[in-house]
Order: sequence, then C-alpha cells, then structure tokens
Amino acid sequence: MASSMLGPPPTARDFCRVTPMATHCLFFPSPNFRRRSITHRSTFSSHSIFFGASLKVHTNRNQLGRFSRSPTPIYCSSQEFDVVIVGAGIIGLTIARQFLTSSDLSVAIVDKALPCSGATGAGQGYLWMAHKTPGSDIWDLTWRSHQLWKMLAESLKEQGLNPTVELGWKKTGSLLVGRTKAQLDMLKGRVKQLNEAGLKAEYLCNSDLSEQEPDLFVDKDSAGAFLPDDCQLDAYLTVSYIEKVNRSFASKGRYAEFYNQPVKCFISNGEVKAIETLSHTLHSKKGIIVAAGCWTGCLMQDSFRNWGMELDVPVRPRKGHLLVLQNFDYLQLNHGLMEAGYVDHPTLSDIESSEDGRSLSVSMTATVDAAGNLLIGSSREFVGFSTELDESVVRYIWKRVAEFFPKLELLSLSNLSANRKVRIGLRPYMPDGKPMIGPVPGLSNVYLRIYFTFIKIFDLHNIYTAVPDGKPMIGPVPGLSNVYLAAGHEGGGLSMALGTAEMVADTVLGHPTKVDCAPFAVHRVLD
Repeated sequence: MASSMLGPPPTARDFCRVTPMATHCLFFPSPNFRRRSITHRSTFSSHSIFFGASLKVHTNRNQLGRFSRSPTPIYCSSQEFDVVIVGAGIIGLTIARQFLTSSDLSVAIVDKALPCSGATGAGQGYLWMAHKTPGSDIWDLTWRSHQLWKMLAESLKEQGLNPTVELGWKKTGSLLVGRTKAQLDMLKGRVKQLNEAGLKAEYLCNSDLSEQEPDLFVDKDSAGAFLPDDCQLDAYLTVSYIEKVNRSFASKGRYAEFYNQPVKCFISNGEVKAIETLSHTLHSKKGIIVAAGCWTGCLMQDSFRNWGMELDVPVRPRKGHLLVLQNFDYLQLNHGLMEAGYVDHPTLSDIESSEDGRSLSVSMTATVDAAGNLLIGSSREFVGFSTELDESVVRYIWKRVAEFFPKLELLSLSNLSANRKVRIGLRPYMPDGKPMIGPVPGLSNVYLRIYFTFIKIFDLHNIYTAVPDGKPMIGPVPGLSNVYLAAGHEGGGLSMALGTAEMVADTVLGHPTKVDCAPFAVHRVLD
C-alpha cells in the first residue's frame, strides 16, 4: 500500500512523549556497583530514584509494575550494563529473561511507559500452529518458540506451580474452519503437511466438526483442521511472571528497570555505546537492543539522521480491533477457532469496509481466555498510527463472527456495552511476513526487535507494528556494529517471543542459533 496511506509519520518526539505517570525505576546495586562519570549530560537536571533492596512485588493483574518500595533512595544518573533493551513489551522482557537465565550478563530495560501498556496486553494470546505453513520461513522460529513455551509450562509444574495461574496457560487446541470447496481442499492439504512436519493434526468432516463445537454453524460444505495440542496464554499473567523472574536477578546487581523513561538519543564514541533518557545515561558493553514496536522505525531514523545516516527501518503499523466480552457464557467454545480465510486476510469486498471507504480485512477468530472472557475478532487495516475506536469495524467483526455462531444474531451488540471492551492494536507488519531480529547494520552495539507495539486504553485499544515485506527482521544491521533489529512479527509477537529472544541472545553472544536466522536478515530490507 502506498506510503501516503500511513498519514503523517510519527517522529522520535512522538515515541519519547512522556506519559502522565510517575517515573518508576527498579535498581539493586551490587557490592561492586560503580557509578560512571557522566560524559553526555542530559538537558534535564532531575534524577530518577532507585530504591534499595527492600522491594515487594505486587502481581495484581490490574496493577502490573506497581511496587512497595523501601524508604531509602539511591540517586543515579549514569550506569553501565552489558545489555540495554529499549522496550518492555513481551519481546523486550523475554530478551532480558534470556540473557539473565542463560548468561552472566547484566541487563537494563527501558520503556516510556509500563509493561502491557503497549500491544502486548491487547492480543488474544494464542500459540497456534493451525494457520502456519510447514516449510515457510517463519515455521521453524514459531515451532521453536512454542516448544520453549511448553517447556516453561512444564518447568512450572515441576516447581509445584500451576501454569494456568502463572501464565494463563490453556491447552485449548485450535480449529481452522473452512466453508467452501476450495477451503476444504486447502485444509486437507494443510493437515497432511502438518502431520508430515511432526504435529498432531486431524481433518474433521462436518459431523465431526459439529461434535467438537456444537454452537458452530456447520453445513454440508463445512470442515475443519484440528490441532489438539495448540495452546494459549494470558499476556498480563505471562508478563507478570517474566517480570518476577527478571527481578530475581536485581539483588545481584544484574537487572534494572527504567520505566516511564522515554529515550532521547543514542550516544556514540565511534560505535553506539549508550542511550540517554530523560534522567539517565545507560551505557552498554555488549549491545543495545531496540524493541520499541511500531515506533522503532521513526525512533531509529530520527536518532541516526543526526549522524548523517538515513536508516529506513520499513516497519508499518497495521491496525486491528479485537472485541472482548467479559464473563460471557452465552456461547459455548471448546477450542480456539479461526476461519480458513484468516490465513490470507482477505479484504472485504461484499460490504462497505467503513465510512471512508478504506480497505479493511475482517476474519473470524474466537477463543475464551483463562478468566472466562470471550475474545472475538479480528480486523486488519493500514490507517497509519491511529488508535481511535471505529465502531463500524466492531460491527463488522460482530456480523462476521455471527455468521459462524448464529446464536449471536439473537443478541444486540449495543446491549452488551456493560461487559464489552475493544482492544485496538498496531501490528508490526512487514510485507514478507518475517520479523526483524538482530544487529543493526552500521550501528555498533545496537540490536532491534519489533513485534507488537502500542496500546491505547479506550475500553482497551491495541496497535501492532508492521514491516513492509511481511517477515520479521532478525539480525545485525549492516554497517552498524553491535546494533540489532528484532521487528515485524505482525500478530505473532507473543507466539514467537521465546524463540526470538533465544535467537537474539545467541546472536549477541556469538553462539550458533538454534533456528536458521538467514531468512530474517536485516540487509534484505535495508539494502
């Protein structure tokens, strides 16, 4: 789609906009902690406050990131870490966890807001393979990531913990539903592919499909591809757990959080060695990893233009709406479902897509989360960085889902306003479907990783980032030593988070990657 469809591009100032919240920082100094002298002083004179070792973590789902702190503050303005991560969504947090648990490196994580205030908290949380194609470029990365999520769930059980409580973990199974002869043929072929790739997959005829999902409309032309081992997570619970793990390294001087600290600029002495926020200069010895979602492109472009570099990171925001019905038990769902058309995201053609005639894709997805909320969607459209609620899109979603679940036709959407929320997100889209992960060419010490990006609460608004070729970028940026990108995972940020975190850490540490990173090379979109 032409760039003019994006509207006015955001700037680094947009990304660095201060939220009306108090600065939150978490820092435990080790006995060997040494404050660096300030070589690049911010124009802001105030310092953030770091609190000492008496810190109690509250993991209340609605108060993520809020803490009881000790009364004795430690004032710091400049510190050094092995790795500095910009962005505290699921991507940034899992990268931090990977470094902390698989190496002895110290990690700082920086965000202009708080975890789950971005698009991480706005998705459905599914870990499904039903709509993935074996042999595709992102198949191995997704498969590896799902293995790591399942290993994490198993490890929690071994520790005597409940994965459902800790992560919102549910083994729902997934159903890809077809309703035309062409879709049924596609599903038969997909089931064959999935089985050959080592997954357990089953083709369900109309009677079997009806047995699995009694509330689903099924006729003689209906069938499904069923993957009983697919799972889903709750993003809020998962983020809370990962934060708890990361913070366990804080008392050893290996982990620090700098929340509500927008990034002002990158600092170089021949290679990128530090970032400057409103109150801090954070030096990095190993790498700077940018996981700033849909704002990553403008942040990188504006920051390095002052260096005489034109760095065009082609991540585009792809807006989506997701309807959440809280404590909704009118509809029975036994599995996670999506229509076969979700694979290709077809554009609406038989109805007006919205008042301004813009292109809009709506596909049926439906699942129930760990709290019993019904999540239905979803939409896709390129409308720039807008996160405004579009009620026409919500109506199209309701109409589309009702075509698969006729019981919903008996309900008026307007009567459900009391328990209705809408999540609006910008997916990190790249036209070839691969995310960006790895060093940024030409920028020493900086890594980039983009998935889900920005969420605005308006009954719950969600935005995802998107990259022009559809595939994420993962790897070093040519010409920028130690600068890495990890971006453009479209709607698969949570799904591919652990696999990407592992790939980023292995790349930074110089270890062989478990998954071939060549298909995600950054130079393919920057050259």
